[in-house]
Amino acid sequence: MASLPETPTDAELITRVLLRDDRRAFGELVARHQTAVRGLLRRLTGGDLAQADDLAQETFLRAYRGLRGYRGGAKFSSWLYRIACNVFFSRDRGSRDALPEPPALEAGSAGLALPDLVLERHDLEKALALLKPRERAALVLTYANELTHEEAAVVLDCPVGTLKTHVARAKEKLRRQLEEVP
Repeated sequence: MASLPETPTDAELITRVLLRDDRRAFGELVARHQTAVRGLLRRLTGGDLAQADDLAQETFLRAYRGLRGYRGGAKFSSWLYRIACNVFFSRDRGSRDALPEPPALEAGSAGLALPDLVLERHDLEKALALLKPRERAALVLTYANELTHEEAAVVLDCPVGTLKTHVARAKEKLRRQLEEVP
């Protein structure tokens, strides 16, 4: 009985792309990670699917062009999240006055379940709109994408202490905002 071929690891696919310019291998990496990258960007852009798709496309283009820069020290998905956040922040720099709408939290999705805050969806969306983009990113990465503080700090290219500060400030802002909700 013939055995099924093993699914190649991310590292094996990356090697094929780098050594043979294997675009199918890169396509498999995209297929493997696009849902998570688009989900992150959708939350950061306030549920704007078109903008999230545009940013995801830019993320994967940058990843392809910069694949030689991936050192393997972090998970490939974390490296992609870092590119996605940089793409989002660079877009956001052009529109600092206009904060993006709050992330849309869909039923059944991995929303932002903050353990010490019991939140109504609508109230949470309004409160998230008041967060700075890096605070929102810190919350999304640690709660919705379930990264450790260390992983999220790598993604956001900041010290772990700074990441923890972003998370703590964001949670406190959410708490204050939600206390005002009747």
